[in-house]
Amino acid sequence: MDKDSSFTGSIPETYERAMVPLLFTPYAIDMARRAAQRKPARILEIAAGTGAVTRQLLQDIPAAQIVATDLNPAMLDQARKAVDSPRVEWRQADGQDLPFPDASFDAVLCQFGIMFFPDKAKGFSEARRVLKPGGLYCFNVWDGISHNDFSATINHALAKVFPDDPPRFLARVPYGWHDVDVIMQELARGGWTRGITHEVVTATSRADSALSTAMALCQGSPLRADIEARDPARLQEATDVVIAALTEKYGSGAIEGKMQAIVFTCEA
Repeated sequence: MDKDSSFTGSIPETYERAMVPLLFTPYAIDMARRAAQRKPARILEIAAGTGAVTRQLLQDIPAAQIVATDLNPAMLDQARKAVDSPRVEWRQADGQDLPFPDASFDAVLCQFGIMFFPDKAKGFSEARRVLKPGGLYCFNVWDGISHNDFSATINHALAKVFPDDPPRFLARVPYGWHDVDVIMQELARGGWTRGITHEVVTATSRADSALSTAMALCQGSPLRADIEARDPARLQEATDVVIAALTEKYGSGAIEGKMQAIVFTCEA
Protein backbone atom coordinates (compact mmCIF):
# COMPACT_ATOMS: atom_id res chain seq x y z
CA MET A 1 0.00 0.00 0.00
CA ASP A 2 1.37 3.42 -0.92
CA LYS A 3 2.46 5.37 2.15
CA ASP A 4 0.11 8.23 1.22
CA SER A 5 -2.86 5.94 1.89
CA SER A 6 -1.33 3.74 4.59
CA PHE A 7 -3.27 4.07 7.85
CA THR A 8 -1.50 1.41 9.91
CA GLY A 9 0.25 0.88 13.25
CA SER A 10 -0.89 3.38 15.88
CA ILE A 11 -2.45 5.69 13.28
CA PRO A 12 -6.03 4.29 13.37
CA GLU A 13 -6.40 4.76 17.13
CA THR A 14 -4.91 8.28 17.04
CA TYR A 15 -7.02 9.07 13.98
CA GLU A 16 -10.24 8.10 15.75
CA ARG A 17 -9.37 9.80 19.03
CA ALA A 18 -7.88 13.02 17.66
CA MET A 19 -8.42 13.49 13.92
CA VAL A 20 -12.13 12.72 13.77
CA PRO A 21 -13.27 15.41 16.23
CA LEU A 22 -10.65 17.85 14.94
CA LEU A 23 -11.44 17.70 11.24
CA PHE A 24 -14.13 15.24 10.23
CA THR A 25 -17.12 15.46 12.55
CA PRO A 26 -18.60 18.71 11.14
CA TYR A 27 -18.44 17.35 7.60
CA ALA A 28 -19.80 13.96 8.66
CA ILE A 29 -22.84 15.77 10.06
CA ASP A 30 -23.18 17.69 6.78
CA MET A 31 -22.91 14.56 4.62
CA ALA A 32 -25.37 12.54 6.69
CA ARG A 33 -27.83 15.43 6.56
CA ARG A 34 -27.65 15.52 2.76
CA ALA A 35 -28.16 11.76 2.54
CA ALA A 36 -31.05 11.80 5.03
CA GLN A 37 -33.01 14.15 2.77
CA ARG A 38 -33.25 11.32 0.24
CA LYS A 39 -34.31 8.68 2.82
CA PRO A 40 -32.17 5.92 1.29
CA ALA A 41 -32.85 2.36 2.41
CA ARG A 42 -29.44 0.97 1.47
CA ILE A 43 -26.24 3.03 1.66
CA LEU A 44 -22.69 2.29 0.56
CA GLU A 45 -19.96 4.25 2.28
CA ILE A 46 -16.56 4.29 0.57
CA ALA A 47 -13.36 5.14 2.48
CA ALA A 48 -15.30 4.99 5.74
CA GLY A 49 -12.17 5.22 7.87
CA THR A 50 -13.00 4.74 11.54
CA GLY A 51 -16.70 5.40 10.98
CA ALA A 52 -17.27 9.13 11.49
CA VAL A 53 -19.94 9.31 8.78
CA THR A 54 -21.23 5.81 9.59
CA ARG A 55 -22.10 6.82 13.14
CA GLN A 56 -23.90 9.92 11.94
CA LEU A 57 -25.88 7.95 9.35
CA LEU A 58 -27.05 5.53 12.03
CA GLN A 59 -28.35 8.48 14.03
CA ASP A 60 -29.91 10.46 11.17
CA ILE A 61 -31.40 7.64 9.06
CA PRO A 62 -32.83 5.12 11.53
CA ALA A 63 -34.07 2.58 8.98
CA ALA A 64 -31.10 2.51 6.63
CA GLN A 65 -28.85 -0.50 6.09
CA ILE A 66 -25.23 0.59 5.65
CA VAL A 67 -22.31 -1.16 4.00
CA ALA A 68 -19.21 0.70 5.22
CA THR A 69 -16.00 -0.04 3.32
CA ASP A 70 -12.38 0.99 3.50
CA LEU A 71 -9.18 -0.11 1.80
CA ASN A 72 -7.32 -0.34 5.12
CA PRO A 73 -8.13 -3.32 7.40
CA ALA A 74 -6.62 -1.53 10.41
CA MET A 75 -9.04 1.37 10.01
CA LEU A 76 -11.99 -1.03 9.79
CA ASP A 77 -10.81 -2.81 12.92
CA GLN A 78 -10.82 0.51 14.75
CA ALA A 79 -14.25 1.38 13.34
CA ARG A 80 -15.73 -1.89 14.59
CA LYS A 81 -14.65 -0.97 18.12
CA ALA A 82 -16.63 2.28 17.93
CA VAL A 83 -19.70 1.08 16.02
CA ASP A 84 -21.66 -2.03 16.96
CA SER A 85 -24.92 -2.14 15.05
CA PRO A 86 -26.77 -4.84 13.11
CA ARG A 87 -27.50 -2.16 10.51
CA VAL A 88 -23.82 -1.83 9.55
CA GLU A 89 -21.82 -4.33 7.51
CA TRP A 90 -18.05 -3.63 7.47
CA ARG A 91 -16.20 -4.68 4.31
CA GLN A 92 -12.69 -4.19 3.03
CA ALA A 93 -12.99 -2.82 -0.49
CA ASP A 94 -11.16 -0.73 -3.05
CA GLY A 95 -13.31 2.18 -4.22
CA GLN A 96 -11.91 1.71 -7.72
CA ASP A 97 -13.10 -1.93 -7.87
CA LEU A 98 -16.21 -2.33 -5.76
CA PRO A 99 -17.31 -5.93 -5.03
CA PHE A 100 -21.02 -5.19 -5.38
CA PRO A 101 -23.61 -5.78 -8.12
CA ASP A 102 -24.83 -3.06 -10.42
CA ALA A 103 -27.64 -0.82 -9.13
CA SER A 104 -27.52 -2.20 -5.58
CA PHE A 105 -27.54 0.98 -3.45
CA ASP A 106 -29.80 4.00 -3.04
CA ALA A 107 -26.89 6.24 -1.99
CA VAL A 108 -23.10 6.14 -2.21
CA LEU A 109 -21.09 8.41 0.08
CA CYS A 110 -17.37 9.12 0.27
CA GLN A 111 -15.96 11.57 2.81
CA PHE A 112 -12.47 12.90 1.97
CA GLY A 113 -11.48 9.69 0.22
CA ILE A 114 -11.42 10.34 -3.52
CA MET A 115 -8.16 12.32 -3.26
CA PHE A 116 -6.37 9.07 -2.37
CA PHE A 117 -7.60 7.18 -5.46
CA PRO A 118 -4.89 6.70 -8.13
CA ASP A 119 -7.62 6.46 -10.80
CA LYS A 120 -10.30 8.93 -9.77
CA ALA A 121 -12.40 8.48 -12.92
CA LYS A 122 -12.57 4.74 -12.19
CA GLY A 123 -13.72 5.50 -8.65
CA PHE A 124 -16.44 7.77 -10.00
CA SER A 125 -17.47 5.13 -12.54
CA GLU A 126 -17.72 2.43 -9.86
CA ALA A 127 -19.88 4.67 -7.65
CA ARG A 128 -22.20 5.24 -10.59
CA ARG A 129 -22.32 1.54 -11.46
CA VAL A 130 -23.49 0.39 -8.02
CA LEU A 131 -26.13 3.13 -7.69
CA LYS A 132 -29.74 2.56 -8.54
CA PRO A 133 -31.24 4.92 -11.14
CA GLY A 134 -31.98 8.21 -9.40
CA GLY A 135 -29.65 7.34 -6.54
CA LEU A 136 -27.46 9.88 -4.72
CA TYR A 137 -23.68 10.05 -4.92
CA CYS A 138 -22.19 12.50 -2.44
CA PHE A 139 -18.48 13.10 -1.88
CA ASN A 140 -16.34 15.90 -0.55
CA VAL A 141 -12.78 17.12 -0.95
CA TRP A 142 -10.77 19.60 1.05
CA ASP A 143 -10.34 23.02 -0.49
CA GLY A 144 -6.78 24.32 -0.88
CA ILE A 145 -4.53 24.20 2.16
CA SER A 146 -4.51 27.99 2.43
CA HIS A 147 -8.22 27.80 3.36
CA ASN A 148 -7.55 25.33 6.20
CA ASP A 149 -5.84 27.08 9.09
CA PHE A 150 -4.34 24.32 11.20
CA SER A 151 -3.04 22.29 8.25
CA ALA A 152 -1.51 25.38 6.62
CA THR A 153 0.29 26.24 9.87
CA ILE A 154 1.57 22.68 10.25
CA ASN A 155 2.75 22.55 6.64
CA HIS A 156 4.70 25.78 7.10
CA ALA A 157 6.24 24.65 10.39
CA LEU A 158 7.44 21.32 8.98
CA ALA A 159 9.16 23.14 6.13
CA LYS A 160 11.38 24.75 8.76
CA VAL A 161 12.29 21.37 10.27
CA PHE A 162 13.24 19.88 6.90
CA PRO A 163 14.13 22.92 4.76
CA ASP A 164 15.91 20.89 2.07
CA ASP A 165 13.08 18.37 1.64
CA PRO A 166 9.85 19.48 3.35
CA PRO A 167 7.12 16.88 3.94
CA ARG A 168 4.55 17.54 1.24
CA PHE A 169 1.83 15.06 2.16
CA LEU A 170 -0.76 17.60 3.34
CA ALA A 171 -0.47 19.93 0.36
CA ARG A 172 0.01 17.08 -2.10
CA VAL A 173 -2.78 14.67 -1.15
CA PRO A 174 -5.63 15.71 1.18
CA TYR A 175 -5.45 19.37 0.16
CA GLY A 176 -4.09 18.81 -3.31
CA TRP A 177 -7.18 17.98 -5.37
CA HIS A 178 -9.69 20.82 -5.26
CA ASP A 179 -9.82 22.33 -8.75
CA VAL A 180 -13.53 22.12 -9.59
CA ASP A 181 -12.93 22.08 -13.34
CA VAL A 182 -10.56 19.12 -13.01
CA ILE A 183 -12.99 17.28 -10.73
CA MET A 184 -15.83 17.85 -13.19
CA GLN A 185 -13.66 16.46 -16.01
CA GLU A 186 -12.91 13.33 -13.99
CA LEU A 187 -16.61 12.95 -13.16
CA ALA A 188 -17.41 13.12 -16.89
CA ARG A 189 -14.76 10.49 -17.60
CA GLY A 190 -16.48 8.35 -14.97
CA GLY A 191 -19.84 8.67 -16.74
CA TRP A 192 -21.39 11.52 -14.74
CA THR A 193 -22.78 14.07 -17.17
CA ARG A 194 -25.79 15.59 -15.41
CA GLY A 195 -27.35 16.23 -12.04
CA ILE A 196 -24.08 17.45 -10.49
CA THR A 197 -23.91 20.28 -7.96
CA HIS A 198 -21.08 21.48 -5.76
CA GLU A 199 -20.93 23.78 -2.77
CA VAL A 200 -18.13 25.30 -0.70
CA VAL A 201 -18.75 24.48 2.97
CA THR A 202 -16.82 26.29 5.67
CA ALA A 203 -16.62 24.92 9.21
CA THR A 204 -14.68 25.49 12.43
CA SER A 205 -12.03 23.11 13.65
CA ARG A 206 -11.81 22.99 17.44
CA ALA A 207 -9.23 21.32 19.66
CA ASP A 208 -8.42 21.20 23.35
CA SER A 209 -4.87 22.33 22.66
CA ALA A 210 -2.09 22.81 20.16
CA LEU A 211 -0.65 19.54 21.47
CA SER A 212 -3.70 17.48 20.51
CA THR A 213 -3.80 19.12 17.08
CA ALA A 214 -0.14 18.42 16.39
CA MET A 215 -0.47 14.83 17.57
CA ALA A 216 -3.52 14.33 15.36
CA LEU A 217 -1.89 15.50 12.14
CA CYS A 218 1.75 14.54 12.72
CA GLN A 219 1.14 11.14 14.29
CA GLY A 220 -2.46 10.24 13.39
CA SER A 221 -2.30 10.55 9.60
CA PRO A 222 0.00 9.46 6.74
CA LEU A 223 1.89 12.71 7.36
CA ARG A 224 3.71 10.64 9.98
CA ALA A 225 5.17 8.40 7.26
CA ASP A 226 6.20 11.49 5.30
CA ILE A 227 8.08 12.84 8.33
CA GLU A 228 9.65 9.49 9.18
CA ALA A 229 10.76 9.02 5.56
CA ARG A 230 13.07 12.00 6.09
CA ASP A 231 14.33 10.93 9.51
CA PRO A 232 12.39 8.54 11.76
CA ALA A 233 14.31 9.78 14.79
CA ARG A 234 12.95 13.29 14.32
CA LEU A 235 9.21 12.58 14.54
CA GLN A 236 8.91 13.98 18.07
CA GLU A 237 11.10 16.97 17.22
CA ALA A 238 8.88 17.75 14.25
CA THR A 239 5.77 17.35 16.40
CA ASP A 240 7.21 19.72 19.01
CA VAL A 241 7.96 22.36 16.36
CA VAL A 242 4.37 22.09 15.15
CA ILE A 243 3.05 22.45 18.72
CA ALA A 244 5.10 25.64 19.12
CA ALA A 245 3.86 27.06 15.81
CA LEU A 246 0.21 26.34 16.62
CA THR A 247 0.58 27.77 20.12
CA GLU A 248 2.18 30.93 18.80
CA LYS A 249 -0.62 31.48 16.28
CA TYR A 250 -3.71 30.23 18.12
CA GLY A 251 -2.88 30.32 21.82
CA SER A 252 -1.99 27.96 24.63
CA GLY A 253 -5.48 26.78 25.59
CA ALA A 254 -8.35 25.50 23.47
CA ILE A 255 -7.87 26.59 19.87
CA GLU A 256 -10.08 27.18 16.83
CA GLY A 257 -9.34 27.45 13.13
CA LYS A 258 -11.18 27.69 9.85
CA MET A 259 -11.76 24.65 7.66
CA GLN A 260 -13.09 24.66 4.11
CA ALA A 261 -14.24 21.83 1.85
CA ILE A 262 -16.12 21.38 -1.41
CA VAL A 263 -19.13 19.05 -1.33
CA PHE A 264 -20.38 17.43 -4.54
CA THR A 265 -23.76 15.79 -5.01
CA CYS A 266 -24.59 13.77 -8.12
CA GLU A 267 -27.75 11.98 -9.21
CA ALA A 268 -27.49 8.71 -11.10
